[in-house]
Amino acid sequence: MTTAPLAPRTALFLPASNPRAIAKARELAADLVILDLEDAVRDDSKATARAAAVEAVATGLGNRSCAIRVNGGESREHAADLAAVAGSACDFVVLPKVETPEEAAMVADAAGKPLLAMIETPRGVLAAAEIAAMPGVRGLIAGVNDLRATLGIPADGGRDGLVLSLQMIVLAARAGAIWALDGVFNALDDPEGFAAECRHGRMLGFDGKSLIHPNQIEIAAAAFGASEAELAEAQALIAAATGGAERFGDRMIEAMHVEQARALIARNLR
Repeated sequence: MTTAPLAPRTALFLPASNPRAIAKARELAADLVILDLEDAVRDDSKATARAAAVEAVATGLGNRSCAIRVNGGESREHAADLAAVAGSACDFVVLPKVETPEEAAMVADAAGKPLLAMIETPRGVLAAAEIAAMPGVRGLIAGVNDLRATLGIPADGGRDGLVLSLQMIVLAARAGAIWALDGVFNALDDPEGFAAECRHGRMLGFDGKSLIHPNQIEIAAAAFGASEAELAEAQALIAAATGGAERFGDRMIEAMHVEQARALIARNLR
């Protein structure tokens, strides 16, 4: 059973170097805001972005969790990023391109924050279960853009070639009882395609979706949340359950289904 009933449905990446985006984030409905120090920030702006991220989480990002994505271990900014995160008020640290459980444990310990590990390479996918099992790791994030590149999948090749990797990430997260967040969708002018990918991610078992634009929040929240009909059925199932295997409507239920119904309701109490 996963420990992720309150996992974020929406995790919005924002460049920590963009003060206007950070200010706007305080008014957005994202469950989790991830201030990025890595790919979204130019090399000559890293130090400024790092200071801005620490200041932003100190003043708060509204009624939502916040994380800081640090530069990877190969970067000269890595040590300074970890030191800044350790002294900050953020809730999580995000590490890109995690490939070993030792790396994950070391960063979680150094940052003093729960780690969201990005799985973006074949080595990361194959080690995902070990990474998910490490103390301090709270969730896995599928890094689909880098996975496409390292697997040799065309950027416009759809999700078919990624399905095995995505399911392995979900399996690893569930085995480790941690969160699993689906990767980003790059086409900002294709809301129908984005909605379809969100539905696909939910069917694979992901808890939520990582986002790159505020316009994606509402669609992802709806896809990874529950409809009124789903909530009503969950409440009716809980009320009807008396223990053991029994009939509910046209199907059989047991304790597992009651736990799922309670988790569904909890995820929508935000």
